[in-house]
Amino acid sequence: MSDVKRLYRSRSERKLAGVCGGLGEYLEVDPTVARVVYLLGTMMTGFFPGIFIYFVLALIMPEEPLGRDDGEAN
Repeated sequence: MSDVKRLYRSRSERKLAGVCGGLGEYLEVDPTVARVVYLLGTMMTGFFPGIFIYFVLALIMPEEPLGRDDGEAN
């Protein structure tokens, strides 16, 4: 059976909508590092594109399923 890695908004590592927490979990880095990198990228692009992309991702990324353990693919 294939072990597919899925991108979800995090339920546990969230500050706003869980986008950066989900990206951190997907990329297997600390979610704080993902937040800092995203913030720096947003500041370098003039704020609007980064903020717009964050809210688009919050709308299209599914939320992490309840009861999902680390390393378990659903």
